[in-house]
Amino acid sequence: MNAIAPPLRQSPLRAISLHVVLLLSMTLPMLILYTIGALGPLLIADLGIEPGWLGYVTMSAFGVAAVLSLAAGPLVERLGSRRGLWMLFLSVALAYGLMITLPGFAGIIAAVAVCGVAQALSNPVTNLLIAQRIPPARKAFAVGLKQSGVQLGALIAGGLLPLIAVPFGWRAAMATVIPAALLLACFAPSLAPPPSSEGPRRSWLPARPGKLLLNLMAVQGCAGVTLSAFVTFLPVFATQQGVSQHDAGLMVAVFGVMGFTSRLTLTSLSSRLKDESWLLLGLMALTALALWITQQASPESHWPLWVGVLIVGLTAVATNAVAMGMLLRDSVFGAPATASGLLSAAFFGGFAMGAPLFGALSGSASGFSSAWSALAVVSLLGAAAALSLALLRRRSAS
Repeated sequence: MNAIAPPLRQSPLRAISLHVVLLLSMTLPMLILYTIGALGPLLIADLGIEPGWLGYVTMSAFGVAAVLSLAAGPLVERLGSRRGLWMLFLSVALAYGLMITLPGFAGIIAAVAVCGVAQALSNPVTNLLIAQRIPPARKAFAVGLKQSGVQLGALIAGGLLPLIAVPFGWRAAMATVIPAALLLACFAPSLAPPPSSEGPRRSWLPARPGKLLLNLMAVQGCAGVTLSAFVTFLPVFATQQGVSQHDAGLMVAVFGVMGFTSRLTLTSLSSRLKDESWLLLGLMALTALALWITQQASPESHWPLWVGVLIVGLTAVATNAVAMGMLLRDSVFGAPATASGLLSAAFFGGFAMGAPLFGALSGSASGFSSAWSALAVVSLLGAAAALSLALLRRRSAS
């Protein structure tokens, strides 16, 4: 297994490089979610598919990620963060390479499934790397920074990729990811410690989560459902209300900026709280309110869309960073890589289900109205799970 030794002193340049790798280790695997959302109208027009089909693209990637995450923690514990980083970035390069070469909608589905491998590895690898290389006083910042990498993906997908996709096509835009992933596959592993053969060998099977972790997984499952549906279908919903493709992409970019900001600030804030569960409760409740506001948009009134983007970006997005910080702060949830894998399985499971279910509801007779309402209910269920977690932690502490 990969034993966790006290973090070593590093040069400033090496420390900065490590933080950049942590950031991009989360950005590139999750970029596919925001890319499908931001470029969704172009994909629909080029491939001749129904808007609801975009949900199956998301389901393909995150369904694979959810299943693999169950074993990703023990796998990373055995292989170590160095090999894990190499596998992560190589999977991203392969996924985007297949995406631009395989024909038709079925080819897209198959290609993004490969990205699920990188998504499953991302949290266990980065959390193990933080445990190995980041001093305790900087751990909360490192978690917030690397989790904000997911929202950096939204900024790239919404702000940069449409500028390439509109004149040159969506495949050209996606091709730009490949050289970055290959470069990181060559460089990033050198920042991780070599794998160690010392210590007992752990089972390949995931550990059985306790009640506390199960409740945290429930919160993250609801957050995953909410975020995947919101990001995948907001641009489609916005264009149906008369918003231009450029502005719809800008909404995804603004969502990324809000998420980046919230993950950096709220992760550091949560590390000073006695129990972060109450923060999760408030964030999920505010998310439900934001979804109701988004639902009020119409061709004559676009401001609810922007309000929804701002609030969901500041609330639901931050929950994953707060939850990951909880795992590193409190050993009651389990070993960092293994607990991260289980939490990621719940989060990605929510991602896999959210978009296709929302797509099916939006295509029904009641349209987007019932879909937004159902999504708000899911967020409230996440708030209820956070309340249950808070009460369990209070009981266990007494």
